[in-house]
Amino acid sequence: MNVENASGLILRTRPLTETSLIVHWLTPELGRIATVAKGARRPKSPFAGKLDLFYAADFSFSRSRRSDLHTLREVKLNETHGAIRADILKLQQAAYAANFLEQTTETETPLPDIFELTRDFLEFLCEQKPSAQTIFALELKLLHELGLAPDLTQTRLTPGAKKIVGALAEADWKMISRLQLSPTQGGELREWLHGHLIFHLGRLPHGRSVALAVQD
Repeated sequence: MNVENASGLILRTRPLTETSLIVHWLTPELGRIATVAKGARRPKSPFAGKLDLFYAADFSFSRSRRSDLHTLREVKLNETHGAIRADILKLQQAAYAANFLEQTTETETPLPDIFELTRDFLEFLCEQKPSAQTIFALELKLLHELGLAPDLTQTRLTPGAKKIVGALAEADWKMISRLQLSPTQGGELREWLHGHLIFHLGRLPHGRSVALAVQD
């Protein structure tokens, strides 16, 4: 039996049977992979308390020869990002990030930069009040990693909005939290990114409107 080791973030879980769970991971070296945690829904399972949304963990799995659903073996929990699940707005923003990744990336393709970006986003979300500009920054940074960064010289954004876009795309998360957007700029960026995402992705990732329904 060939057992592989990885570190990852849990993007999604869903029941497979009455006792087993499918766990979708984002990892740096293996990209997005899916594992089945057999018996995970039993009260005395060795997986109990270790598999939930946006948990960060080291894990081992046996690769399936017949499908892209592999068998989870062991999990060592590193971080729960508990503040996200304690705040519905943070949870909605994190869920939107997961939907974005699932729509725009292939399974089992290395994603080291996107993994690092997602990890930093989740840590930032734990520490800060949810805001629309956090989502704008996430979208811009992910678009850059996907090779779909907007050419600001070809947009009709106002000069002030262009400066904000540049800052959101390039600044670290701590600096992003300090940026001040006027309601007009926020509305302008929301609609402009809406069009840009549809043009390049074909449709909006699920949950965008909910993720942006926050009071800055």
